[in-house]
Amino acid sequence: MSLYLITVLTNVCLFSFIALSAYLILIVGEVSFGQQAFFGVGAYSLAIFYVYFDFSVVFSILFGMTICFFLALLLSLITIKLSGLYFAMATLAFAEIFRLSMNLIRFPIEKEDRATGLNGPEGFENIRWIFENNIDPLGFFYITLIILSILVIFLFVLERSFVMKNARIVGKDLILAQSLGISPRPYRVFFIGAAGAISGLGGGLFALANTYIEPAMFGMMLGVHSLAYTIIGGLGLPIGPLLGVLIDIGILESIRFLSEYRMIIFGGLVAIILIFYPEGIISPRIASRLKRLFFKKGL
Repeated sequence: MSLYLITVLTNVCLFSFIALSAYLILIVGEVSFGQQAFFGVGAYSLAIFYVYFDFSVVFSILFGMTICFFLALLLSLITIKLSGLYFAMATLAFAEIFRLSMNLIRFPIEKEDRATGLNGPEGFENIRWIFENNIDPLGFFYITLIILSILVIFLFVLERSFVMKNARIVGKDLILAQSLGISPRPYRVFFIGAAGAISGLGGGLFALANTYIEPAMFGMMLGVHSLAYTIIGGLGLPIGPLLGVLIDIGILESIRFLSEYRMIIFGGLVAIILIFYPEGIISPRIASRLKRLFFKKGL
């Protein structure tokens, strides 16, 4: 594979994490414009723990995921009485607070004769794990793909549990959920927390892949795209958001030669997809057929 193709596929895997985080929140009936904040928190946490404190990459990512989980949990508890547009605006406000705060924090250091550390809008440079461990782009792509595959398999297993079934009922009809004895709040809180952790995992890997991060990377458009991925791909199965990422990045990269016209063409193609598949490509109806096909007789 060419270096360009490897880079594109790695980006597909990395942005699949934030797409899956938006997917989990949509499952319980909420819309978040703030998943880019947890993606950023995961990236900065990895950089801080790895560079400042010399933690291993594994522990740095796990600590970042834990921080993102509890931050998302706190956000869900603070906004427990908000839903719909009000919840969406609250998540966007949280994301902008994070982004603007990172523009103000400066604590640069020198490590091994290289400038690194928190440096406001100029970013966090020299996160050099892939160079220090002689990991080439193809090797890092495989690492990211394996981690993403494990996460997707876990979500498929979760899909067959009562937890996901109840969460989907909560997202579809609160009154129906309550009439069935399902308390919506625990599912809402847990899924928002889990979504934060997944986004943080992707952010940590994103920081390793780029070796450099800055606040501008975690702007509002990243959150908008995370929703678009799921809307295009559909909520029926965890592969829906991944398909949305593949279509988004794949189409944009394949028509890069059209320069400024490519966003117009991409928008038109997305509109056509949603006309024919209003619930996304992997809609709940299609997902139900796939489940009957593949999970029949306990398979």
